[in-house]
Amino acid sequence: MKTIVCFGDSNTWGHPPIRDLSQVVLRYGIHERWSGVMRDQLGDGYWVIEQGLSGRTTVFNDPVEGFHKNGRTHLLPCLESAAPVDLVTIMLGTNDLKTRFAAPAFDIAWGMSQLAASVLTSMFGPNGAAPKVLIIAPPKLGHLTTFAELFIGGHAKSDLLPGHYKAHADALGCGFLNAADHVNTSDIDGVHLEISEHEKLGKAVTQKVKEMLS
Repeated sequence: MKTIVCFGDSNTWGHPPIRDLSQVVLRYGIHERWSGVMRDQLGDGYWVIEQGLSGRTTVFNDPVEGFHKNGRTHLLPCLESAAPVDLVTIMLGTNDLKTRFAAPAFDIAWGMSQLAASVLTSMFGPNGAAPKVLIIAPPKLGHLTTFAELFIGGHAKSDLLPGHYKAHADALGCGFLNAADHVNTSDIDGVHLEISEHEKLGKAVTQKVKEMLS
């Protein structure tokens, strides 16, 4: 049995696009979320563990939404509890684009690389080795509505993330996938994915995971 941990933010958790902040958020179903689509595509012989948290950053403490949103604080405990883990997918960076962090794309990518490096130097894979890592550059910000004020200046940085992520993935020997090559964020809020996009992303990640674990 191959174990895969999907570590990410609201687009891994299964957050639907929202029209306004008064809308009750209902999570997509287990077969609708991209990680669930991947689980169904992979079939027997694979165990997929979802670790999505809305608002999660790479390495930044969020003074508004809470310091527990810092991905660095939960990644290794998550992997240790799920060990042995064969592969970890990390799709983070969207929340780092928020105006409150004032982080350039270069720094966000370095944050991602720190997460990947911590996995690669851990002993939470099979036989005490390290898990493999698939770095996923998040979908690009789209037409912002509800969250427009949160992401002032975010589009330009969003466009730069895939190139920076790919460079770090190559340097670390990680797999890489650019989500923006396969999906677009919803025009409803410009941040989250529609169900149809989750299906596309799930299938794309499935193919990459199969390559890495073959």
